[in-house]
Amino acid sequence: MPVRTDADFDSLIPAAAFDRRGFMVTTLGAGFALAVQPVIAQTAISTDRAGLRAGEVRIKTPDGEMVAYRAQPAAGSGFPIVLVVSEIFGVHEHIADLCRRLAKLGYQAIAPELFARQGDPRKIANVQEIITSIVAKVPDAQVLDDLDACVTWAGAHDGDAGRLAVTGFCWGGRIAWLYAARNPQLKAAVAWYGRLVGQASEITPRHPAELAALLKAPVLGLYGGADSGIPLDTVWAMQEKLKAVGGKSIIHIYDDAPHAFHADYRPSFRKEAAEDGWKRMLEWFKRHGVAP
Repeated sequence: MPVRTDADFDSLIPAAAFDRRGFMVTTLGAGFALAVQPVIAQTAISTDRAGLRAGEVRIKTPDGEMVAYRAQPAAGSGFPIVLVVSEIFGVHEHIADLCRRLAKLGYQAIAPELFARQGDPRKIANVQEIITSIVAKVPDAQVLDDLDACVTWAGAHDGDAGRLAVTGFCWGGRIAWLYAARNPQLKAAVAWYGRLVGQASEITPRHPAELAALLKAPVLGLYGGADSGIPLDTVWAMQEKLKAVGGKSIIHIYDDAPHAFHADYRPSFRKEAAEDGWKRMLEWFKRHGVAP
């Protein structure tokens, strides 16, 4: 099977493939998204801000300022950058906490509100409504451009763009794969249970399973063997594609873990798999040159 080389991912998802619009969300607020209530208090992790600069920032894009959550050590500069891409629930307290966990380790972590032009998923209690009224209207091209804007901002605000990684969860896991095929500056990516296949459309013209040969950075995929939303055969097929192109990307499967096994605030949380996945993520970053 021929391997495609030097393919231009930007030609697959062109930057001008969508209409820019104004931002509907200009502040993040606080707390967990309505759709994930009640939060499982016994397992939800809360990371304090001691020793950190943590809170909202605004990132310049061609059509205005995008709000994001940024956490980094309070002193110093030149921190390795980790872009944190949220689930469909947007940048709520769990995503902010993940940024603080990374900042405690010496990273600059940035979680942009990538749904900000289409609506605020944190304020909608019904998951299906979030998907149909917001997520389904967010173009991949818009998201990837916004991540590029985050990198530019980070490089001008204490971040070291030469040590750049991305990680994402669920919806954000798919985006992590896409961004690894987009940005040659990226050193490493970790995709947590991101969908690998899907219907091509103007909004989502390509999916990760089509991009194995185009990856510009090594991806670690973390998947649950009991994930009812991501068929295991698609994960196995992706493994084979990654092997066929001979890159460094790999997938690890937690046999008994469901979807969202890292989400410590939800019933899907599986402590052992979550902790092991987090350890693997940090080791992956370090292995590929993204470490404090």
